[in-house]
Amino acid sequence: MKASDLMTPDPKCITPNDSAQDAARLMGSYNVGSLPVVEGGDNKRLIGIVTDRDLALGVIGEGRTDAKVGDVMTPNPRSVRADEGIDAISRIMSEQQIRRIPVVNEKGVVVGMIAQADLALAEQGVSDRTVGEVVERISQPEGPGPGNARA
Repeated sequence: MKASDLMTPDPKCITPNDSAQDAARLMGSYNVGSLPVVEGGDNKRLIGIVTDRDLALGVIGEGRTDAKVGDVMTPNPRSVRADEGIDAISRIMSEQQIRRIPVVNEKGVVVGMIAQADLALAEQGVSDRTVGEVVERISQPEGPGPGNARA
C-alpha cells in the first residue's frame, strides 16, 4: 500500500498571506486539524503547514488577532511522495511525532494529506495491537508537561 492509496486527495490549502482567522474557519468548515500552506495562486508548492495547535498557541494564546498564517505556520514541513510505502510513512510519522503529513508530487506540489487515522485504518489488517502501537508512538509527548505531543 502506498501514500496514494491512503491519502485524502486534493486537500484544501492556504497561503502564508491568509489570515489565521481564515485558517481556523477553513479547518472548521472542512473538519480538519491542519492545512498545507502553499505559495499561492495556481502554485500549490508546499512551503509550510499550519495546525489547530499553531492557531491556539500562536494566535489565541498570544493575543495576536491580526496574525497571518505565515506568522504561525511550521515552514518546510516533512512530507511524503505519493509512491511512498505505508511502512515508510508510519516510520516517518512515528519518528517525527506528527499526526498529519502532506503528500506531494515530484515538483513539491500538494496532492494529498494523510492523517494518523488513515494510517491506523490501513494498518488494521496487521493487528489492532499494531495500530495501537503506531498511534502511541506518534502521540508520545515531546517534553515535560501535559499535552505536549505535536499536532
